[in-house]
Amino acid sequence: MPNIKSSKKDVIRSRQRRLRNLNVRSQVKTWIRKARVELRSGEAVAAGELVRTASRLLDKGAAKGIIHRRQAARRKSRLARQLARLQA
Repeated sequence: MPNIKSSKKDVIRSRQRRLRNLNVRSQVKTWIRKARVELRSGEAVAAGELVRTASRLLDKGAAKGIIHRRQAARRKSRLARQLARLQA
């Protein structure tokens, strides 16, 4: 545990950031999971809504630096490809 006051504050801030990041990451994973389940079931309309929501959350996570921008793009691309395959 740090002794310097500013270092103690840094530890507190990094804990808060970590919890916020974990929350966002978990939310993104949940929506991606929901979208994939819907894609597998064959419901194109419902899957489209879930894919859109997951894409929005991925963009937000990438903008905040919680998820790497290329990882967000890759995940969005995969979901969009699966949705396009379902709609075809």
